[in-house]
Amino acid sequence: MPTSPPSEIFKAYDVRGLYGEQIDGDVAEAVGRAFALVLAELAGKPAGELRIGLGRDMRLTAPELAARYRSGMTSEGAHVLDAGMVGTEMLYYLVGSRDLDGGLMCTASHNPKAYTGAKLVERGAVALSGDRGIGDIERLLAGGLPEAPGGGSSEDVDVYAEFQAAALRFIDPGAIRPAKVVLDGGNGMAGPMVGPILERLGGLELVPTYWEPDGEFPDHEPNPLLPENREFIIRKVREEGADLGIAWDGDADRCFFIDETGEFVAGDFLTALLAESILQKHPGADVLYDIRASRAVADTVEAGGGRALVNRVGHAFFKARMRDEGGVFGGEVSGHYYFADFYNADSGTIPALLILELLGQTGRTMSELLAPYRAKYFISGEINSEVEDQAGKMAAIKERYADADQRELDGISIDYDDWHFNVRPSNTEPLLRLTLESLVSLEDMEAKRDEVLGLIRS
Repeated sequence: MPTSPPSEIFKAYDVRGLYGEQIDGDVAEAVGRAFALVLAELAGKPAGELRIGLGRDMRLTAPELAARYRSGMTSEGAHVLDAGMVGTEMLYYLVGSRDLDGGLMCTASHNPKAYTGAKLVERGAVALSGDRGIGDIERLLAGGLPEAPGGGSSEDVDVYAEFQAAALRFIDPGAIRPAKVVLDGGNGMAGPMVGPILERLGGLELVPTYWEPDGEFPDHEPNPLLPENREFIIRKVREEGADLGIAWDGDADRCFFIDETGEFVAGDFLTALLAESILQKHPGADVLYDIRASRAVADTVEAGGGRALVNRVGHAFFKARMRDEGGVFGGEVSGHYYFADFYNADSGTIPALLILELLGQTGRTMSELLAPYRAKYFISGEINSEVEDQAGKMAAIKERYADADQRELDGISIDYDDWHFNVRPSNTEPLLRLTLESLVSLEDMEAKRDEVLGLIRS
């Protein structure tokens, strides 16, 4: 193991790498120390006055590494509230509800089992990013930390009951109607976190699968965005004749839906449905959506009397903007959904509850709710292309589509009346990511998609 952590573990929104090879106990303890020092700077107080939340997921390495993160934070004098094994949003809840100075979640989210990492937040459960906090941690560690002063302390806390009660307050439990729901926890944190809430809702016939946390991930990786990891739940929904399927990622801060026909629900359309539900409770509110999204989101928000605000991709950008400018809800194509009433944090629990409530209130099936979107908005999903000269390709796109409305909020967005697309460079790999939509037809979308991909890949 290198004497200072390898720079590639410091990502745009978190710390992540291979256990043993890139992150071990010593690295975790050093990151814990540097995190406390950076939080002290952000909070404008000595590290010895900090109160910091700590959580860990079900990964096999998490107990060891969480203990080392805790040692690092307490060695700088901080007081740590250790919530034990929880879903990531429960750590956000701990930080927000106890008004802590920040929090560290030991998780590698949806990554395969060899990975580990940490999601880091400051006061208000606002995520640190490469621009604010994570880069500072990397620089501190590269320069070498002085002798630790010690003097910190820790306590164990249990937030399950209060978190679950808080999540239930987002809906009217009486609106839930009888339904058969297949659940795929991916052997992550959804089972203990969301399971007890769903069991309290009357009339639901639950079919839980891979519901026990298990860092071996014996069936499939806990990443439902990959089609191969959805094959099981799609098959199960059809076999069971279920009304809905819900799958979660590893740390359970994202959930994904399968309609009663077995079709996957795109994140843009889910954002639109959630926005419709939330605007009924918060008339006229601002709703944030990401630059990649279908026009279905903005159209739905405006039809519902709200104001749709386009945003850069990434949870740090959503949370900070909601905190600073308001906005009652935000949704990303990738399945992150943010709620002002939940400390602007993303949740994999609240969207599941809101969709079940919406199905009950409308008396319609999921595919019926989605039919207007699927008939009008034809979306490509995100398509990655390996590209050596990212800047050159972006310039070529700008030139080729010079007659379009263009903006460079995040990558480049090209807008025509009846179709549009966004191309963004990856933060970490030599990739360009394309999302494209046609308002004409599926065939038009495919033709436009192939045209743009031809330019990117030429």
